[in-house]
Amino acid sequence: MSCKELIAKASATHCLTRNELIFLLKDNSCSDLLFAAADDIRHRYVGDEIHLRGLIEFSNICRNNCCYCGLRRDNHNLTRYRLSQDEIFALAQHAAVNMGLKTIVLQSGEDMYFDQDKMCEIITSIKSLNVALTLSIGEKNLSEYQAYKAAGADRFLLRIETTDKDLYHRLDPGMSWQARKQCLDDLRTSGLEVGSGIMVGLPDQTIESLADDILFFKQIDADMIGIGPFIPHPDTPLKNAAGGTLELSLKVMALTRLLLPDINIPATTAMETLASDGQTKALQAGANVIMPNVTLTQYRRHYELYPGKSNTNYTPDESLKVLRDKITSINRFVAADKGFHHRTKNGKA
Repeated sequence: MSCKELIAKASATHCLTRNELIFLLKDNSCSDLLFAAADDIRHRYVGDEIHLRGLIEFSNICRNNCCYCGLRRDNHNLTRYRLSQDEIFALAQHAAVNMGLKTIVLQSGEDMYFDQDKMCEIITSIKSLNVALTLSIGEKNLSEYQAYKAAGADRFLLRIETTDKDLYHRLDPGMSWQARKQCLDDLRTSGLEVGSGIMVGLPDQTIESLADDILFFKQIDADMIGIGPFIPHPDTPLKNAAGGTLELSLKVMALTRLLLPDINIPATTAMETLASDGQTKALQAGANVIMPNVTLTQYRRHYELYPGKSNTNYTPDESLKVLRDKITSINRFVAADKGFHHRTKNGKA
């Protein structure tokens, strides 16, 4: 089949083989057609609403030593911080009450200070604001995920990063790919919406493994998937790596939309870091979520997963205005609801 025929097949059936995905990822002649098809599927399945999710980066302390991440344990050039429970709630309250955001995302390194009891207290307090709540706090066990769900959490984001196990173990020393996969299975068991994702452009990552990543998203029946380019950080072992490209990241994202038509897909900040219109391009190639950062500027500059992060110097309210203007410019609109995946909305989770 030609790339045009394969894109038509994916749009109609939401299925492609591994070899078909590889063909489309390697062929750049039909990128615009692929992006247009993904945008059409996004429109048909999740509409023209864009869900805004207020991101609170509440701790940049991490026990892990991932080779690609600026928060890695051995980065001694990073100023570390940890917000108090009162500070976290105050940011969430501002996001919900003053900024009108319907979802709060709590993200941190794997900071063991925030044990189950502390996290459940934070969850309970934030849920009093009548918002949906997403957690992105790393690997936990099933009983912890169940406790978070019981306390009121709605979603959990845990990136697989890559389905290439050898690559995973080289880049995530001391960690286990199988343990990561078990966490995703446990999240599904817990009843939380399951989010995952990858970086595109990691050293030694192949087109074949990216095809496997997309099929993995379909296999785990994800509710949300985040995809962004790998951007090398100067204080990591991968500081001299080439990094990922916007086009390949958009292609992986667009193919993910075609194969999982009704999930939530963010236009990631990393895409905007590579190009000033990166998020806009993502929104026109299948994405339907943006996460305005509501962390105070004094902390946000130290949550440096990668360098050059866009909007670092904006206040939370300024960040929101920039995003609203961006959304209006492409004739889309901000959603009024909390943006649950259709399966959750319909009571099937």
